Amino acid sequence: MVLLAIGLSKVAVAQNESSITSDYVLQHLDLLRIVVFQEPDLERQVRISQESTINLPLIGIIDLTGKSVRQAEETLRALYDADFLRNPQITITVLEYSQRTVQVLGAVNQPGAIAFIPEQPMGIVEAIARAGGPSRLAEKRRIRLTRQLPDGRTETVTVNIDEILQGNSSERWLLKKGDVIFVPERLL
Repeated sequence: MVLLAIGLSKVAVAQNESSITSDYVLQHLDLLRIVVFQEPDLERQVRISQESTINLPLIGIIDLTGKSVRQAEETLRALYDADFLRNPQITITVLEYSQRTVQVLGAVNQPGAIAFIPEQPMGIVEAIARAGGPSRLAEKRRIRLTRQLPDGRTETVTVNIDEILQGNSSERWLLKKGDVIFVPERLL
């Protein structure tokens, strides 16, 4: 169940990992293994270019912009089926994901970039934990999460992780590539 608040996504329940894998939207620099059943000459390992394209034998350059793994398999199947193979069975496996990072700054013990993979969604609490946890002067009730929206606007929301840590909230702020988390210091 996905809830929207101030333009950023909160998830109240954990997502099914298998649906994440098949619905994963391919990104530039992902390394793919493409297998065409009973056609070993067409098997390839290809990296998606900066322009979100790949180049395959017989069918040439294919644009994968915004396509999930499943959609990419269907696209390749249709292209091979059109002129070259009869009912081809295509399997795409992501061998290596392009690096996705979030920045954790401010009153944490090890500020910096935190890497994660999309198959294992990471919430704001886990990102702060990976940054060494909040320092003893951290203000855990006013953590700012800043995200760039698809239309280019930047949006910031304040998150109270104290409530999450105390079990008073089941909400989990799932992070996206490029998010910035700022943990302010308490005023003494």
